[in-house]
Amino acid sequence: MHSILLVDDEPEILAAWRLILEREGYEVGCASNGAEAIARAASYVPDLIITDWMMPIMDGAELCRRLRAMPRFAHVPILVHTAVPPLDAVGKNWNVCVRKPVGADKFLAMVAQMCKHAH
Repeated sequence: MHSILLVDDEPEILAAWRLILEREGYEVGCASNGAEAIARAASYVPDLIITDWMMPIMDGAELCRRLRAMPRFAHVPILVHTAVPPLDAVGKNWNVCVRKPVGADKFLAMVAQMCKHAH
Protein backbone atom coordinates (compact mmCIF):
# COMPACT_ATOMS: atom_id res chain seq x y z
CA MET A 1 0.00 0.00 0.00
CA HIS A 2 1.33 3.41 -0.96
CA SER A 3 1.19 6.36 1.43
CA ILE A 4 0.24 9.85 0.34
CA LEU A 5 0.54 13.17 2.15
CA LEU A 6 -2.28 15.44 0.99
CA VAL A 7 -1.82 19.19 1.61
CA ASP A 8 -4.60 21.73 1.03
CA ASP A 9 -6.03 24.63 3.03
CA GLU A 10 -9.62 23.83 1.97
CA PRO A 11 -11.09 21.21 4.35
CA GLU A 12 -13.71 20.08 1.79
CA ILE A 13 -11.02 19.31 -0.80
CA LEU A 14 -8.91 17.45 1.76
CA ALA A 15 -11.90 15.39 2.89
CA ALA A 16 -13.07 14.58 -0.64
CA TRP A 17 -9.67 13.53 -2.04
CA ARG A 18 -8.82 11.63 1.15
CA LEU A 19 -12.02 9.59 0.79
CA ILE A 20 -11.40 8.94 -2.92
CA LEU A 21 -7.77 7.96 -2.36
CA GLU A 22 -8.54 5.73 0.65
CA ARG A 23 -11.21 3.92 -1.39
CA GLU A 24 -8.47 3.15 -3.91
CA GLY A 25 -6.38 1.60 -1.13
CA TYR A 26 -3.95 4.42 -0.39
CA GLU A 27 -2.89 5.36 3.13
CA VAL A 28 -3.55 9.11 3.36
CA GLY A 29 -2.22 11.70 5.77
CA CYS A 30 -3.50 15.29 5.62
CA ALA A 31 -2.12 18.74 6.35
CA SER A 32 -3.73 22.16 5.89
CA ASN A 33 -0.56 24.09 4.93
CA GLY A 34 3.11 23.59 4.16
CA ALA A 35 4.32 24.03 7.74
CA GLU A 36 1.89 21.36 8.95
CA ALA A 37 3.00 19.10 6.08
CA ILE A 38 6.68 19.41 7.09
CA ALA A 39 5.74 18.57 10.70
CA ARG A 40 3.67 15.53 9.61
CA ALA A 41 6.37 14.32 7.24
CA ALA A 42 8.92 14.38 10.07
CA SER A 43 7.42 11.14 11.39
CA TYR A 44 7.23 9.29 8.05
CA VAL A 45 8.28 9.66 4.44
CA PRO A 46 5.26 9.25 2.13
CA ASP A 47 5.45 7.68 -1.34
CA LEU A 48 3.82 10.78 -2.86
CA ILE A 49 3.06 14.34 -1.76
CA ILE A 50 0.06 16.12 -3.29
CA THR A 51 -0.05 19.81 -2.48
CA ASP A 52 -2.03 22.92 -3.24
CA TRP A 53 0.01 25.93 -4.40
CA MET A 54 -1.73 28.85 -2.69
CA MET A 55 -2.05 28.32 1.09
CA PRO A 56 -1.61 30.45 4.22
CA ILE A 57 1.36 30.10 6.61
CA MET A 58 3.54 28.19 4.09
CA ASP A 59 2.54 27.94 0.43
CA GLY A 60 3.22 25.14 -2.03
CA ALA A 61 6.29 26.83 -3.52
CA GLU A 62 8.01 27.06 -0.13
CA LEU A 63 6.90 23.54 0.84
CA CYS A 64 8.37 22.08 -2.37
CA ARG A 65 11.59 24.08 -1.93
CA ARG A 66 12.03 22.88 1.66
CA LEU A 67 11.22 19.26 0.86
CA ARG A 68 13.75 19.17 -1.99
CA ALA A 69 16.40 20.59 0.35
CA MET A 70 15.95 17.61 2.74
CA PRO A 71 17.81 14.48 1.60
CA ARG A 72 15.13 12.11 2.92
CA PHE A 73 12.50 13.76 0.67
CA ALA A 74 14.64 14.35 -2.42
CA HIS A 75 13.24 11.19 -4.11
CA VAL A 76 9.57 11.71 -3.14
CA PRO A 77 7.46 12.76 -6.14
CA ILE A 78 5.37 15.92 -5.70
CA LEU A 79 2.07 16.55 -7.49
CA VAL A 80 0.92 20.18 -7.37
CA HIS A 81 -2.90 20.34 -7.48
CA THR A 82 -3.94 23.98 -7.82
CA ALA A 83 -6.48 26.42 -9.24
CA VAL A 84 -3.68 28.87 -10.06
CA PRO A 85 -0.70 27.09 -11.60
CA PRO A 86 2.79 28.41 -10.89
CA LEU A 87 3.86 30.84 -13.60
CA ASP A 88 7.57 30.30 -13.30
CA ALA A 89 8.81 26.75 -13.86
CA VAL A 90 12.46 27.78 -13.50
CA GLY A 91 14.00 25.80 -10.68
CA LYS A 92 10.76 23.89 -10.24
CA ASN A 93 10.78 21.59 -7.25
CA TRP A 94 7.77 19.46 -8.17
CA ASN A 95 7.16 16.66 -10.66
CA VAL A 96 3.67 17.30 -12.07
CA CYS A 97 1.24 20.21 -11.88
CA VAL A 98 -2.48 19.74 -12.53
CA ARG A 99 -5.10 22.45 -12.54
CA LYS A 100 -8.19 22.26 -10.32
CA PRO A 101 -10.79 21.03 -10.93
CA VAL A 102 -9.57 17.70 -12.27
CA GLY A 103 -11.71 14.61 -12.72
CA ALA A 104 -11.21 11.74 -10.28
CA ASP A 105 -10.28 9.25 -13.03
CA LYS A 106 -7.51 11.44 -14.42
CA PHE A 107 -6.30 12.35 -10.92
CA LEU A 108 -6.19 8.71 -9.79
CA ALA A 109 -4.35 7.68 -12.96
CA MET A 110 -1.67 10.34 -12.26
CA VAL A 111 -1.40 9.27 -8.61
CA ALA A 112 -1.03 5.59 -9.58
CA GLN A 113 1.64 6.44 -12.16
CA MET A 114 3.60 8.59 -9.69
CA CYS A 115 3.38 5.99 -6.90
CA LYS A 116 4.61 3.30 -9.30
CA HIS A 117 7.81 5.29 -9.82
CA ALA A 118 8.28 6.23 -6.14
CA HIS A 119 11.52 5.05 -4.48
